[in-house]
Amino acid sequence: MASIFTKIINREIPAHIVAEDDNYIAFLDIMPLVKGHVLVVPKQEVDYIFDLDPEVLSGLTVFSQKVAKAIDKTIKCTRVGVAVIGLEVPHVHVHLVPLRTMDDINFTRPKLKLSNEELAEIAETIKGGF
Repeated sequence: MASIFTKIINREIPAHIVAEDDNYIAFLDIMPLVKGHVLVVPKQEVDYIFDLDPEVLSGLTVFSQKVAKAIDKTIKCTRVGVAVIGLEVPHVHVHLVPLRTMDDINFTRPKLKLSNEELAEIAETIKGGF
């Protein structure tokens, strides 16, 4: 069965996409830790990051860097944090989280509940950073 991220890649369910190429896609987390929290996903459906082929893993890092730089340009933050947890969805994904404090990347705290309009506005803002 396809993961929720594969369904986003295949446009079977909507997402606020901020960047995409032939191998990777980046979109807003719909339950973000902070505004501007982005997920970066390889289009190849693999559950565990260290099971990716070396070329795909390195490409994921380079693509994530481009997205992080766009976030850093457009979202007020001290820097962009990165985390790979890998327990929530069985499809590799990198969390890029705009940080002002260490607590901004605390996955145990309550997530934000933003409207579709707020998410769309944030996505357009980040797209402007490329």
